[in-house]
Amino acid sequence: MTDADPIRLLLADDHPVVRAGLRAVLETEPGLFVVAEAATAEDAVARAAEGDIDVVLMDLQFGKGMGGAEATALITARPGAPRVLIVTTYDSDADTLPAIEAGATGYLLKDAPPEDLAAAVRTSAAGRTTLAPAVAERLMQRLRTPGTALTRRETEVLSLVADGLSNQAIGRRMHLTEGTVKSHLARVYTKLGVDSRTAAVAAATDLGLIRR
Repeated sequence: MTDADPIRLLLADDHPVVRAGLRAVLETEPGLFVVAEAATAEDAVARAAEGDIDVVLMDLQFGKGMGGAEATALITARPGAPRVLIVTTYDSDADTLPAIEAGATGYLLKDAPPEDLAAAVRTSAAGRTTLAPAVAERLMQRLRTPGTALTRRETEVLSLVADGLSNQAIGRRMHLTEGTVKSHLARVYTKLGVDSRTAAVAAATDLGLIRR
């Protein structure tokens, strides 16, 4: 892709107002063209496979059904796939890490200024990474102190604790033994310097490791 080539966009979000807002912002930018919209992650995966999309702007939460991270993985796994730029309201590790691991080129929050959104789209189309400042800061912190960073599995377990699930219920949900869940929580307690489920959830929430 050269600078003169148009950048063709797919907007994937389950809220029509959000899609309309993104379209209104992006269509004022030279060289950016919204060619399709998708209200579900499944539709986004199918539409992205048609070969005429350069960048998918992907939300993370679509209510029932597939989520944005899973859709991102399916989209980016195909040869010649479009880039995926996450545009969401969520910036916790529980959201950012799965999306980045799934192959997202960038991660932006919905409160970003319009000029930042347009710049992120162009950066993603060129194959370079754009991260919201809060996300970049937290990733840098993980690199600086890897011994205290929660793994993706530990984050998933703690998110389910925050949702009120018991160890047994978490094990069923994640296809783990109850003993494995307890082991994950023990490591979480050590890393966060706490000694209870309640304290772990509070500390992780304060640190932005799980969603508020």
